[in-house]
Amino acid sequence: MATDPRKILVTCALPYANGSIHLGHMLEHIQADIWVRYQRMRGHHIHFICADDAHGTPIMLKAQQLGVDTEQMIAEVQQEHQRDFARFNIGFDNYHSTHSAENREFAELIYGRLKANGFIQSRTISQLYDPEQNMFLPDRFVKGTCPSCKAEDQYGDNCEACGATYTPAELINPRSAVSGATPVMKQTEHFFFDLPQFEGMLKAWTRSGALQEEMANKMEEWFEAGLQQWDITRDAPYFGFEIPDAPGKYFYVWLDAPIGYMGSFKNYCDRLGNLNFDDYWKADSDAELYHFIGKDIVYFHSLFWPAVLEGSGFRKPSNIFVHGYVTVNGAKMSKSKGTFIKAATYLDHLDPECLRYYYAAKLSSRIDDLDLNLDDFVARVNADVVNKLVNLASRNAGFIAKRFDGVLAAECAEPELYAEYAGAAERIGQAYEQREFGRAIREIMALADKANRYVDERAPWVVAKEDGKDAELQAICSVGINLFRVLMTYLKPVMPQLAERTEAFLNAELAWNTLATPLTGHTVNKFKALFSRIEADKVAAMVEASKEDLAAEQARVAPTGPLADDPISETIGFDDFAKVDLRVALIKKAEAVPQADKLLRLQLDLGGETRQVFAGIKSAYQPEELEGKLTVMVANLAPRKMRFGMSEGMVLAAGPGGQDLWILEPHAGAQPGMRIK
Repeated sequence: MATDPRKILVTCALPYANGSIHLGHMLEHIQADIWVRYQRMRGHHIHFICADDAHGTPIMLKAQQLGVDTEQMIAEVQQEHQRDFARFNIGFDNYHSTHSAENREFAELIYGRLKANGFIQSRTISQLYDPEQNMFLPDRFVKGTCPSCKAEDQYGDNCEACGATYTPAELINPRSAVSGATPVMKQTEHFFFDLPQFEGMLKAWTRSGALQEEMANKMEEWFEAGLQQWDITRDAPYFGFEIPDAPGKYFYVWLDAPIGYMGSFKNYCDRLGNLNFDDYWKADSDAELYHFIGKDIVYFHSLFWPAVLEGSGFRKPSNIFVHGYVTVNGAKMSKSKGTFIKAATYLDHLDPECLRYYYAAKLSSRIDDLDLNLDDFVARVNADVVNKLVNLASRNAGFIAKRFDGVLAAECAEPELYAEYAGAAERIGQAYEQREFGRAIREIMALADKANRYVDERAPWVVAKEDGKDAELQAICSVGINLFRVLMTYLKPVMPQLAERTEAFLNAELAWNTLATPLTGHTVNKFKALFSRIEADKVAAMVEASKEDLAAEQARVAPTGPLADDPISETIGFDDFAKVDLRVALIKKAEAVPQADKLLRLQLDLGGETRQVFAGIKSAYQPEELEGKLTVMVANLAPRKMRFGMSEGMVLAAGPGGQDLWILEPHAGAQPGMRIK
């Protein structure tokens, strides 16, 4: 391992500014924080930054939904995010926002360089447009049926059922996720980043060690599929940075979001005054740059981002560290089950270091999903941290305080044993360096088991009762406390608050470079409880509180539209529904009923049988508009005698009434008499 101090810049993916931090986010930030804290303990010059991702259509729509100013909303969300991270002991040096002067400066600079270097192309495209909201629809705001597997309710860019990718225009029966309207195609001029020009560079870079092997292999699939030009434009209305010299055109959020790493670091450099931005971002920088991200945003970070940096004259990342998702109790996080747990909700019930430890114990350098099994969470933290680690200190500290005024033995009675523990530093350090945190925890806990066996075998509680054994008692307990000191030094990156309490007890700093020498003749302070057990009822209360969070969220943003005005009726069984015989019917004749204000008399052809139906749709339709149309009728409704004649069924229509009524019309190809299934 290198001994000279390294210059390192570390970032986490930028949390989106339209929602709270949850335990899925915390996996990444805890992982990065542990790695950063380890590097600091080894004496390296490391800076840890992040920011809120504050641009895009979802941000704009969320603010509209809440009825607040967009900038006010993102400012409030940023404060909430920073508070949650601080309470989880995530030690950012700087936390900024992509909606900042620094980020605008770099976005415009990078775009200008890309354009000057011939990497920006302009062309007119056809894009889906919401005619009710008067806005072009981003891919994720169009939903419909997958053109490949026919799964319904899929996003406009990829299918979650079969994994197919496509354009929104290829969706079957597309609809706007904003208004529910059927979008129309409309032409607009957009700017494109010419990604294919960077294919050679990207192929070499992805096999240079800058990606985990799993990700490098995934990149090969994307190369084989062919790189495409990347649309970096969004049309007004949009919350973001307007593109220079292009009124009404905005940078797509994924262009300026990763540039937010640069903006946050520049803000940090300016605030410090003695840190040079170019030393970390210029093309020939000798600093190390690492991004910790989730596997859902690999495409942007491993293709577009390095290509944008290359094309604009900046350095590329040294490595991109990708992790998997968090599941809870073996399943996807669920709001209804209370397992979609916000960071703040967790912190209301449990110690943040419990989660830090549990995540660390299960993390590796691979991209596997991590399961937060709540029963195992309780058992593991209590068994490892309380029963093994803290117990090691408490069972020795009492004798040292009461019998020896807190003074440890003048010499280490077990130099070989202590050397074994101190000698594990390189092995455990390598595990931290390689992000094999689970391996590091296993090593530490194996040593904790051995330390407790040593105390069990020496039985200081027995020695304490024997006359003339004070020196032996002091020696045994001093060894136990020194082994505890080594173990807590190794755990300091994972549990910084427990480490801080340990330092107060030991009256000494936990430092990697002092491990080789045990504490001898040293005075420790009176032992106080260092850590509390997790109680299962607190975990249960956290889950219940998460369900309450969902209910409060639903109440805060009351639904609007047809469902709010006319809620869905009580559930019925399939057998009840099957009794209703729906048929396609041709409206052969329609006429007003003179004696009725709301009724039209319809003559319906069911393909060999004619029915008369009185329908209350006079306020919405002229009779001549209806003749020749297909509609849907309830064919097995009992005839109803009216003063105008017999009504032999019912036609189906949607809408609240008055002029806002629309009869159902089957698509072309349906024939009178066909059953609706």
